[in-house]
Amino acid sequence: MDEDRTVVTLEGRSRTLFRRDHIKSDGRKVSLYGFESPSGKVGPELVGFGNHSSELRRDPLRNTWAIYSPHRQSRTFMPATAADPLAPERPGSAPTEIPFSEFELAVFDNQFSSLQADGGASKPSRWATGSAYGRCEVIVYTAESEGSLQSIGQERRVLLIEALIDRYKSLFEGGAAYVLPFENRGQEVGVTLPHPHGQIYAFAIVPEPQAAAARAFAAGYDLVADHASWDGAFDIASDDGFVAFSPPFARFPFETWIMPSRPCRGPWDLNADGIEALARMLGDIPRRLDSLFGAPMPYMMSFQAAPREAGDEFQFTVQFFPIMRDAGRLKYLASVEQFTGVFTVDVVPEQAAERLRVL
Repeated sequence: MDEDRTVVTLEGRSRTLFRRDHIKSDGRKVSLYGFESPSGKVGPELVGFGNHSSELRRDPLRNTWAIYSPHRQSRTFMPATAADPLAPERPGSAPTEIPFSEFELAVFDNQFSSLQADGGASKPSRWATGSAYGRCEVIVYTAESEGSLQSIGQERRVLLIEALIDRYKSLFEGGAAYVLPFENRGQEVGVTLPHPHGQIYAFAIVPEPQAAAARAFAAGYDLVADHASWDGAFDIASDDGFVAFSPPFARFPFETWIMPSRPCRGPWDLNADGIEALARMLGDIPRRLDSLFGAPMPYMMSFQAAPREAGDEFQFTVQFFPIMRDAGRLKYLASVEQFTGVFTVDVVPEQAAERLRVL
């Protein structure tokens, strides 16, 4: 066994999994997750370019926050496959972020992080509310350079959910107030690395949209009951205690939410059957979106789970925001949306649900 190797056995909701942690020479952590115990020697490492700082500023008129991270201007942009920084280590090729020749799923600290675990290398400016504390991680779905949530298969999607549950636990225990796993798909939404992956932001604050949702749930709003009152008009698909729907208040064309049909704060509350059902739906919804116009649908997807201090009434959802309103036609967030927060939507949600339902 390598001196470096640290393998932890995790009793997941659905089955036993393993996590191997490795600290790179620049201090960043790489964790390999698998249903088989990760093995193999550590190879050459892609290391970061040193410490940097981010700061947080609050807008007093909107009660929202902005993170300023100038170092992110130099992040990697659409590299050739041979220079893919999310690939496994390959002899004779440039070092990658994952210094192992094979892996199932990997999570590592983003070297171009918007949030800083220690506040960064310098003091915030006089305009800042404070340092942008937190963590930014990259979660790599597969060693393959191409793929999607649909193509990686059911077992890998189950592993993804199990790994996210482990990350939620660790990040909340580390002091995060809110954790946001998400995926940007497609250059149309700003993707800079085509390798199938998502990200995890662990905030020291609760952003206003999630804080507002927590307040609404605490005041008595029940999304599960509200959904039941829609009598299936907005439903797209269902699977063993989960439902996918386009909410009647959707802001994006073909916006789709996945939700347990019972109260649930986050994926950590799911049992084995729930994880399997959610994993199937995480493959099914991208399939339907891709089938809509016969091309990969660019979207933003996020896990909307409870903030650390939210009550049991918070309802977990997975939300997909597609940005194509028709074949070859992007949905732009232009003046009305940007200046008022009022979205103009060209596709009525019940019609969107009907179109996605038959695919």
